[in-house]
Formats: sequence, C-alpha cells, structure tokens
Amino acid sequence: MATDLIEIDSTDPSPEAIERAGKAVRQGKVVAIPTDALYTLIADPFNLRAVSQAFYAKGREPNRSLPLLVDSTVMVEELSRDISNRFYLLARRFWPGPLTVILPAAKLPLKVTGNTGRLAVRQSRSEVANRIITYLGHPIISTSANVSGQPTCASGIDVFGTMDGRVDLVLDGGVCSGEGASTVDITEPYWRMIKEGAIAEKEIAECLKGS
Repeated sequence: MATDLIEIDSTDPSPEAIERAGKAVRQGKVVAIPTDALYTLIADPFNLRAVSQAFYAKGREPNRSLPLLVDSTVMVEELSRDISNRFYLLARRFWPGPLTVILPAAKLPLKVTGNTGRLAVRQSRSEVANRIITYLGHPIISTSANVSGQPTCASGIDVFGTMDGRVDLVLDGGVCSGEGASTVDITEPYWRMIKEGAIAEKEIAECLKGS
C-alpha cells in the first residue's frame, strides 16, 4: 500500500486532518500521529482486521498487547475490570501524560491484549490523539511508531521513511521532543515497572506509597 503524509499543526490540528485520520481508523487502517510521547501508530481496537494490521506494521509478536489511548478514567472503567485504587492514584497524579498503566481487561478483543487478558492504557496530552478519540467516540490502539526492536520515531518524516508501505497515513506534526511513555503493571499484588521513560520509577513509588 502507498503511505500518505499530511502536514499538521500538532497543537491545533485542522478538522479536515482529524476527519481524514478518523475515517481511516474507522475503515480499519493504521495511522501514525504525533503525541506527547513521540509518534504512535493508531488503529481501531474493536476491528480485528485493524488489530492485525497494527501487529503487521510493527512486526510485533502476537503475544504482546497493543496499548490503548483513552480520553478519561470513565473510558477505562468501560474497558477494564477489578480496577484497584492504585489506578486512580496514578491517573490523578500523572494523567494526562506519558504513563501507561496495565490493568485487567474486559470488553476488549483478546487479540488486542496479546491473549494475556491485560490492558495497557494511557490518557495523552496530545491534541491530535484526543480529537481523534472524540471524533470516533471510543479508545484507539496506540503503539509506538517503529518496527519492533528499533527506536521510536520522533518526527513524521522519520515515520514515513521507516514505515512507508506499513501504515496508511502519517499526520506529520514535525519533531516530538521528550522521551517515550513509562509503563507500570498494577495487575499483581505488587506493582512493577515494565519500562521507565518520561516518568521515573521513584515517582511511581512515591505516588503508590502505602497503597
């Protein structure tokens, strides 16, 4: 497939760009967008063809889950079960922001979870991501824009050069500064840091102290 590229203002994307990206996601396509945690690939988590395309675009192993972006804790409550107080502590402290939280999944295709039954979810500061979620009315897959094992792309041109033919559309908002998102797993009795990125493990420990 040919990959299209549209230049946008990442702080105030045009309604036309949001509509085009939203329509592509509805059609089961994979789109790359800028966020507050570098570039990400987005797709429809409720469309199994789109889920397969997201795995293909990254060359990702099918036993690894695909993270989701949401616009609120209410949206998380519709996707997860047995939500602990730890989640609300983390969400109040770090959301919207570069922290992905792993929770037990519910009402979500098992394939999205990498057949693990666990959900990786984040609320972003990104205007692009949040406007697309609003346009669609549901969460979106959000997995780092890179081929598995390679660095995450920091610009739309990098995404286009690396993933041309793997994704359908790139919204090019220029260069994204900063680190990727941190990931913390709170599904077990003891929480654990899966990946340290923009938020340090000691900040997580301080937030969850005594919980």
